[in-house]
Amino acid sequence: MTLETTETFEMTTEVTSVYVNRFLEFFFRHYLLPNRLYFENINRIAIEGHEVLTFTFIDPQGRGYVDVELWARKPILVRMRPSDRALLRWALHQLREDVIMELQLFEEGVRRRTIHFSWVEGERIPLEKAISAHKRGVWKVFSGSMLPLFLIFLSLNFFIFATFGYYAPLMLVTIQLIIISFSDRVMARLGGWTIDQKNPIIHVLQCQLPTEDYEALRQKYSIDQLMKIKQDICKETLEIGEELNRQTALKVLSKHGIDCSLENLLIKKVNVYGLVREVADRFDLPVPKIVILNTMLPNASATGISPGHGTVLITTGLITQLEEGEVLSVLGHEFSHIKGRDPLILFALSASEYLFRAYILFPLILTLPSSVLLFQLIYSIYFPVVMGAIYFVGKFLEARADLESAIRIGQPKVLAWALRKIGFRRLRLERLQVYRVSAWLGWDPHPPTYFRIERLEKMEVPANEMHPMLRSIRDVINGFIEAVRSL
Repeated sequence: MTLETTETFEMTTEVTSVYVNRFLEFFFRHYLLPNRLYFENINRIAIEGHEVLTFTFIDPQGRGYVDVELWARKPILVRMRPSDRALLRWALHQLREDVIMELQLFEEGVRRRTIHFSWVEGERIPLEKAISAHKRGVWKVFSGSMLPLFLIFLSLNFFIFATFGYYAPLMLVTIQLIIISFSDRVMARLGGWTIDQKNPIIHVLQCQLPTEDYEALRQKYSIDQLMKIKQDICKETLEIGEELNRQTALKVLSKHGIDCSLENLLIKKVNVYGLVREVADRFDLPVPKIVILNTMLPNASATGISPGHGTVLITTGLITQLEEGEVLSVLGHEFSHIKGRDPLILFALSASEYLFRAYILFPLILTLPSSVLLFQLIYSIYFPVVMGAIYFVGKFLEARADLESAIRIGQPKVLAWALRKIGFRRLRLERLQVYRVSAWLGWDPHPPTYFRIERLEKMEVPANEMHPMLRSIRDVINGFIEAVRSL
C-alpha cells in the first residue's frame, strides 16, 4: 500500500509545448527502456488534458517501490509516491536526479536543431555575426580559468628572458598585472552588443525544428541569408516600435522558405540591464559594464581589479536557457567575484609562486649537486602540486561566491537549479566516484558541481552569515575529505 507521502517538483523547460510531449518518448527510450529490469507498469495516459508517463521503480534490494508520474506540461510536473519511508532519501533523490538529467539531455538535442536570432533594442550590430578566433581566444583568458592566461604567460618567457635577463621574471609579472588591470576594458570589447540603460533589453527568437528540417535548412541557407532573415524580422517589428511577435516572425520565415509552425516558435524578452542593476543594488556596488557574447554555451563571467572597474559578460545561451530568477542568482555569483577582487587575489598567488621559483628556488637548486635531476623533480612533482594548491584556493573563492549570492539574492535553491542546467554534462561525469575526487584536484578553480548543488540545496537563506569566506573554506575542505573517504 502506497504511503500518503508524495514528493512533487516542477521543471521549467525552454522547449515548446510540442516538444514537451516528445520528452516523454525520449525519457522512455533513453532511460526506462535501457533499465527495464528496474521498472514496471509503464504506461502513457491522459490526465486533465495532459499526456502523462507513469511507471513504477522497483528497488533492487527489495525494500519497496516508487510510483512515478511524469506530466507533459509547462512546467513539467513530476510526482513520486514511495511505498516505504526507507526509500524516501535514496530512491527519491536518485530518481529526481535522473529525471532532471534526462531533461537536460533532451533540451540539448532540441537546441542543436533550433534557429536562434537575438536583438538588443537600439543596436545595429548583428549579434549572430561570427566572432573572430582571436576574440574568442582573448575571451577565454578572462572567463574564469587561469590556464589560458598562464599559457600566454609562458609563451612570453623566451623573448622576455632573452631581452631582460635577470629582471625578466619581474618584467613578466608586471606585464601580467597590466593585462589584468585592463581586463575589464578588454572584455567589454568582446561582446557583439553592449547593454546599458538606454538599450537594456535583449530579445531572443527560437524556431525549434525536426532533425530532418534543420539539416535541410543548414544546407540551403548561408550565414548571410540567415542574417537577412534576422534583419527583415527586426524591420517589421522592433525598428517600427512593435513588439517582437510570433505571427510576424512566422510570416518573415515563410517568405524566406522556412517552414516553422507557430507552435514551434518561442520568444523571450529579458531586461538584462535591469537584472544586473538589481544585483548591483543588493551588493551595494556600481553597475559594471555589461556585454553580450553570441554563443549558445550558457555562461557568465566577471572581471576587473575593483568594483569600480568591473565588466560582466553574459552569453545568449545563458539568457535563453535560464529563467530570470536563475540568471539573477548567477549574476550574484559573478558580483561576489567583483566585490572580492578575486582576479587580483588569484594573480597575487600565481605571481608570488612564480617569483619565489625564479629568484629563490631555482638559484638554490643551481648550487646543489644533481641540479638537472632536481629541476626534473620540480616540474614533475613540485609544479603540479603548487598549481593544484593555487586552484584549490580558487575553489574557496568560488564557494564563497555561491554563498554570497545566496545571502544577497536569497535564493540558494534557484542557483542550484541554474548550476544543474549549466553543468549537467559535468554532473554526469561526477557520478563516477573516481572523477568526483579528481575534480577536486584538477586545475579548475570551481569545486565539483555536485558539491555546489548539494551545498546550496541544504542551505537555508543565510541572511546573517558573518564570515562567508571562513564558512566556504570549511565547507570546501569538508567536501574534499568526504570525497576521499568515499573511495
